[in-house]
Amino acid sequence: MNISETKSVRIAYGEALLELGGTEKNLVVLDADLAHATMTCKFGEAYPKRFFNMGIAEGDMMDTAAGLAISGFTPVASTFALFGTGRAYEQIRNSICYPKLNVKIACTHSGLTVGEDGGSHQSIEDISLMRSVPNMTVIVPCDAVQMKKALTAAVEMDGPVYLRVSRPPAPVFTKESDSFEIGKANILRNGSDIAIFATGLMVYEALVAAEELENQGVHAAVVDMHTIKPIDKESIISLARKTKRILTVEEHSVIGGLGSAVAEVLSENMPTAMKCIGIEDCFGQSGTPEQLLKEYGLSSANIVEQTKIMIKKA
Repeated sequence: MNISETKSVRIAYGEALLELGGTEKNLVVLDADLAHATMTCKFGEAYPKRFFNMGIAEGDMMDTAAGLAISGFTPVASTFALFGTGRAYEQIRNSICYPKLNVKIACTHSGLTVGEDGGSHQSIEDISLMRSVPNMTVIVPCDAVQMKKALTAAVEMDGPVYLRVSRPPAPVFTKESDSFEIGKANILRNGSDIAIFATGLMVYEALVAAEELENQGVHAAVVDMHTIKPIDKESIISLARKTKRILTVEEHSVIGGLGSAVAEVLSENMPTAMKCIGIEDCFGQSGTPEQLLKEYGLSSANIVEQTKIMIKKA
């Protein structure tokens, strides 16, 4: 693929917040003492009266966001994914999702690509945690352009939303004109031999893999599953019926994430040969994002290899 630009999804998140601040007068932003890392600082500098640094107190931040939502504001709460979904889980469950409040939780530094911070800071369980809570919508943007669309859509809808935001510079490959609808997957490439469902930074890796597979005579469909919950059942069932093989790819544990969500749909509606590529029930370790993605099998090369294994088994 020919890519002319790379940009961090978290940078785009900060820019999108700033833009929305000018049009959404009820928008307020909270951060847990990490504003210069999550990029909410941009909003804070422009709209200081609508920005709240809650300190290193993630649970308090979520409860405060709940109170602001009850008061008619649209709060967006940010911190690192590990802290936001882990330390504040009970508050998200009982104070935000149980009453179905209009709180948006945008957590950066997700997945292995936090890199050198190591396993203690690499959130590989957050999708599983958030999609298991009733009333929560879970969105994982794949690049900087889609990030802005995702945040806008999240703010416009009513109810709790979890946005999973990646840290490192990443290829920008979607277009401003591309559609984005919560709960509706985007089919980026058609194919008849296998359907690759990917999310977040893995969407680009899946597209690169599909190009290589095409050179080897394998026609792979690539689907951007930007919304993990509600999952697009129709697209999953349709492509399973067409290709007879499904591969999922995610920068997350294979337990409870995209792969699990797709498997749940297939098991009830269209039992299909399936393989999940993700982190195999272990913690991450320190390394560059590139080193870690290769080490844990989240590279285009491994997607190609696993696809060929599935094709041979048929």
